[in-house]
Amino acid sequence: MLQVYTGNGKGKTTAAIGLAIRSLGAGHRVYMMQFMKSLAYAEQHILKDLANMTLETTGKPFFIAEEGMVNEETRLAFGDDLVVFPHGKPPHDYLALMSAGIGHVTGLLREQVFDLVILDEINVALSFGLIQREQMEELLNFVPVETEVVCTGRNAPSWLQDRADLITNMEEVRHYYRHGVDARKGIEN
Repeated sequence: MLQVYTGNGKGKTTAAIGLAIRSLGAGHRVYMMQFMKSLAYAEQHILKDLANMTLETTGKPFFIAEEGMVNEETRLAFGDDLVVFPHGKPPHDYLALMSAGIGHVTGLLREQVFDLVILDEINVALSFGLIQREQMEELLNFVPVETEVVCTGRNAPSWLQDRADLITNMEEVRHYYRHGVDARKGIEN
């Protein structure tokens, strides 16, 4: 089955990690590739040490955004931790990282090693054009029948949703970010 966790609400990666724990508890082998992330999040400390769990990341320790997505205040607040690029022209180094990451996962799927494969933030990478539809469709064509795939991140493309067996849309009803509360260790990162 192909599962897609998308939407603007909090909890997409958290839900995928919950499914990973459930799958591990059933004796399954789990692989998680976190696109656009580095090893900077609290959950990674425990996930990488779990038996039958493989966690990898492909990304840089900064955020990216297309022009017009962030205001000047946000841009200044992030400083060098934010790279803003023109629509349709993402940074070449990021393209190379994402292409290598998706190629690596496609190879793992061909080997049929894992029962659950989580592609964390792949939807965002697709929406930014860091990964092309053709690359993702090639990957999906190599998914063994008995392997579950989860794609997380905002802005899941409609063609991916059309292909999905399950879609969860996380809707933000209220979030303390709107009141100036920054990301907290152990809760958001």
